[in-house]
Amino acid sequence: MYNPTVARLTYRALLGRRRALILGALPALLIVIAVAVRLLNGADDHAATEILGGFALASMVPLVGVIAGTGAIAPEIDDGSIVYLLSKPLDRRTIITTKLLVAIGVTLAFTTLPILLAGFILNGNSQVIAGAFAVAAAVASIAYSAVFLLLGTVSRNAVVFGLVYALVWEALFGSLVPGARALSIQQWSLAIAERIAGPGADITSEVSLPAALILLLVATGLGTWYAARRLGSLTLAGER
Repeated sequence: MYNPTVARLTYRALLGRRRALILGALPALLIVIAVAVRLLNGADDHAATEILGGFALASMVPLVGVIAGTGAIAPEIDDGSIVYLLSKPLDRRTIITTKLLVAIGVTLAFTTLPILLAGFILNGNSQVIAGAFAVAAAVASIAYSAVFLLLGTVSRNAVVFGLVYALVWEALFGSLVPGARALSIQQWSLAIAERIAGPGADITSEVSLPAALILLLVATGLGTWYAARRLGSLTLAGER
């Protein structure tokens, strides 16, 4: 279910100079914010929770997921180059699984490590806040990669729809509207951070941990399955 050639081509596409700069911009901003807050306020658990939860998990992780998830396949479908993969004797589930693993790897690299570093800068991992949000970001990265990879197979406007989801649903409605919170990958992963950090860290999620784990598994599994099915329905002309 993994093909090294497909993986190499996908990594090359995702980590080209232009896309790598875009991917690195938000993590760099997170580190800058963390350093500035630490210099101004000193070690602050509340500031760490607000920045890692309100900016990193709510905005940075889904945006990086959009770039990596859609970028792993949508450009190839749009420009027709996917025809070269589809014409090879490769199972399309293998193509999707390989691209998903690459998207997950890229998303993890550009989210979990910066979040962990920012957390240590902000409060030295007091109350295990840095570690809790890093684990939450890792889990969220898997789900986002699957969802946005699927989006890349079903729409020519995958990036636009992905940004709308990340910025409007996750960052806005997912943080402010009670009903929307229960249908947010951010909130599902936040439940994991809440459990890891414990009650003293002031991390709360609208979703219970068992429900969050089930929803994360369902989103990842269904996203991967339907992306493979959708790719299987494409013609060798690369048409959706």
